[in-house]
Amino acid sequence: MVATVSKGRTARGRRASTTVALLAATVTAALAAGCTGQHTPADDGRGRTQPPTSPSPSPDQSAAAGAPVLAVKIDNVPAARPQTGLRSADVVYAEQVEGGLSRLMAVYASQLPKSVGPVRSARESDLELLRQYDDPTLAFSGAQHKLLPLIDKAPLTAEPPDKADGAYYRGADKPSPHNLYLHPARLMPSAPGPEALTNGFRYGAAPAGGTPDTSVTVRYPSARFDFTWSEDRHRWLVSMDGTPTVTTDGKRVTPATVVLQYVKVRKSAFHDVLGNNTPYTETVGSGRAKVLRDGKAYDVDWKRANATDGTDFTTGDGAPVNFAKGQVWVVFVKAS
Repeated sequence: MVATVSKGRTARGRRASTTVALLAATVTAALAAGCTGQHTPADDGRGRTQPPTSPSPSPDQSAAAGAPVLAVKIDNVPAARPQTGLRSADVVYAEQVEGGLSRLMAVYASQLPKSVGPVRSARESDLELLRQYDDPTLAFSGAQHKLLPLIDKAPLTAEPPDKADGAYYRGADKPSPHNLYLHPARLMPSAPGPEALTNGFRYGAAPAGGTPDTSVTVRYPSARFDFTWSEDRHRWLVSMDGTPTVTTDGKRVTPATVVLQYVKVRKSAFHDVLGNNTPYTETVGSGRAKVLRDGKAYDVDWKRANATDGTDFTTGDGAPVNFAKGQVWVVFVKAS
């Protein structure tokens, strides 16, 4: 059951602290670039180029004050690839679903792509995961009928095809059900801006220490993720099930930071049409995590005390862990 605790002051405070952290990270990054001359890629990993002489977003990407993030459930079986619009996301979550397969949730705040997909169905875990965002909009293809009442009660704006007239379309590139796509502009007029990312993530200089690590693999029972560090791009190259991950424009998916978050994965009360149990990924609580950035791995702790809180990542002595500027992938891994 999804709790209905009011977010009120906690959410507003989290938004303010996140904005301060983002502004601080921007200043830190600018100073670092000017003082050290270290490599800064023109592409920030989200398919977006931000030259120092043109810091302002383009008119179609201007922030909508107080607007929520857009979260889209994205199909991730081989028949659904390559996906569309994945590189534009600020955060990509990967979770295990029925049959040991994987599914993605892409969260958009800094920019909205023209199209996103293929869009697939929601899961119960999504409702808890999204509570750390303020009143998010969730785009999904549908859900099993027993889950729909929980989605209706959740503190989010649900936008499946039957409620979002004209926002979805069927593509001709893949067979159904792997060909449902979304026009994000039909759900919101412009990107809400990075201040809408009330998930607790911090961006800035890397923590001290770390272990050089340029290749990491995560395995689900029927899916695999590989992250390989590219010194030239200064980004992690994503591969899924042994195949390089590209979008429909032929470009590699290259997050700046990858988080392997070790969580409890249990059985839920739901099953798919084949009778497979739907796993429930618990994202409230605490545990360990591995943060990959700048070609290094950092063993850290994570904590999210309440569903309305962001997720804190800290070193062993409690110091906050910064992520590198750019797209973040969070891969939920079953804790041993």
